[in-house]
Amino acid sequence: MKREVINSVKAPDAIGPYSHCNKVGNFIFTSGQLPLDKETKELKTDIKEATRQSLENVKSILEEAGSSIKNVVKATVFVKDLAQFAELNEVYNEYFGENPPARSCVQVAKLPMDAVVEIEVIAIAE
Repeated sequence: MKREVINSVKAPDAIGPYSHCNKVGNFIFTSGQLPLDKETKELKTDIKEATRQSLENVKSILEEAGSSIKNVVKATVFVKDLAQFAELNEVYNEYFGENPPARSCVQVAKLPMDAVVEIEVIAIAE
């Protein structure tokens, strides 16, 4: 299978040597998305705002790759503080609602740029 590297003009630039996503066959694998606003370069620190921004970045990447948030089959969420799990889920549910994808959510010691959350997904291309 051929691998296609895709970068979205609507998502923040990568802060390291990686692409926004790779499309292989009908699958799209995104890199982890921090809660960084493309326009303002602001890193969101409130868990609800941060979760929303990370998911908006994921959404932009998926759209650039010819898919959408509704086609996510697996999400991995890295969070700085699991005590904020309920607040994170409240926003996450706005994006995935009924029939959400499979998901893992783990607390980590530290994320790039000292972010409070990072989200990566696997989706099916449309």
